[in-house]
Amino acid sequence: MEDKFKDLPLRKGVGIIVLNKENKVFVAKRIDNPKNFWQMPQGGVDEGEDFLKAAYRELDEETSIKNVELIRELDGSTIYELPKHLLGIIWKGKYKGQKQKWFLMKFVGEEKEINIKTKNPEFLEWKWIEIDRITDVVVDFKLQVYKELKEKVLKIIN
Repeated sequence: MEDKFKDLPLRKGVGIIVLNKENKVFVAKRIDNPKNFWQMPQGGVDEGEDFLKAAYRELDEETSIKNVELIRELDGSTIYELPKHLLGIIWKGKYKGQKQKWFLMKFVGEEKEINIKTKNPEFLEWKWIEIDRITDVVVDFKLQVYKELKEKVLKIIN
């Protein structure tokens, strides 16, 4: 990491693992990285906002999903740092990465509710995949986070 970025803080964020009734995971392909990389919904926590409220807000903003039941807040938090080529670019250069609190939720709505063509769209397309596959489709700098999440989720649902 370049010296000018090493003192940047981590962005406080949340992530949401959404399972359908078959325990498949919701993933979507980002507009700004349309290669074959997929991610779960995630985003920043506003000043004074609690993590769970932020998770519900981000889920709605990114996917229009409202009909979920909280299964549990995952223990601990995850951290990733941006690769060099994205430092100073992502998040207007204010952060070097993210420290995230993750939530596991069950989607209980109808699929027609899911709409990624939101006011400020972040995704091109979405799909449900097996939990084992999330580490195959994620961008490399988030791989360790997704490995940890996969282990935690498998312990909960098995």
